[in-house]
Amino acid sequence: MNIKDHIRQIPDFPKPGILFYDISTLLAHADAWQVTMGRVANAVRAQHPDVLVGIESRGFLVAAPLALKLGCGFVMARKRGKLPGKTVRHEYALEYGTDIIEMQEDAVCPGQRVVVLDDLLATGGTMSATISLLRRMGAEVTGAACIIELAFLEGRKRLDVPVTSVVSYDE
Repeated sequence: MNIKDHIRQIPDFPKPGILFYDISTLLAHADAWQVTMGRVANAVRAQHPDVLVGIESRGFLVAAPLALKLGCGFVMARKRGKLPGKTVRHEYALEYGTDIIEMQEDAVCPGQRVVVLDDLLATGGTMSATISLLRRMGAEVTGAACIIELAFLEGRKRLDVPVTSVVSYDE
């Protein structure tokens, strides 16, 4: 099955000049979603994770059902101020300015094997920041995975863990 056939491309969203890769059409197609999750599961299973970390917000749609399928825990990495309780934060550079990613301070235990998931890998900034935060918390990050990789943006080069993507766009 060609998963790209189930990903809608929307030009000029969220702003002019951006081509948005919309997974809502993939999520709505039961067979395509099942195949996608099966492909991600096969790759992630090989990393032997204890916990899957989903990056806000579409990463939750990938990581939560996958954690259930693989029998691991699921943890959320969110933007500043979205999680209750004590959090650990990591500030990282964007093209223009900075952003912050947070996790609850007890979300992972030192030594736990973790795989980070998101729907899309573009420049790799948020994924790299999440990996840095997890390492600071004592986790062993064994890999990263996504549904879509925008290979032309070379985000993979910013990551020092094995990366799996289901589909890749080269331009």
